[in-house]
Amino acid sequence: MAHDPHYARKGIGDIAPKLAALTDDALFADVWARPELGPRERSIATVAALVALNRTEQLPFHLGRARDNGIGDDELVELITHLAFYAGWPCAFSAIGVLRKLQAERAP
Repeated sequence: MAHDPHYARKGIGDIAPKLAALTDDALFADVWARPELGPRERSIATVAALVALNRTEQLPFHLGRARDNGIGDDELVELITHLAFYAGWPCAFSAIGVLRKLQAERAP
């Protein structure tokens, strides 16, 4: 699934148009497109930050995007396991729960 360039506008543009525009235009169209890091590395960094900060509401989107950027579920599990030692067990267990739910939704 390719990233929708108007993802935020469609999701929150009705209530927060400026936040949506900044998300679509500055974050995804500019920061995510910078050549110094590839999409895979940006996904690893983003998932790591979201896990460490226990931001489980944003995790489904970014776990999906990580998959789109070539990161397999086994790698995501390994990343989350690694983060348990740095971010804490509760953050890792919460993230594994989100990944498990995404896997269940994807199962035939």
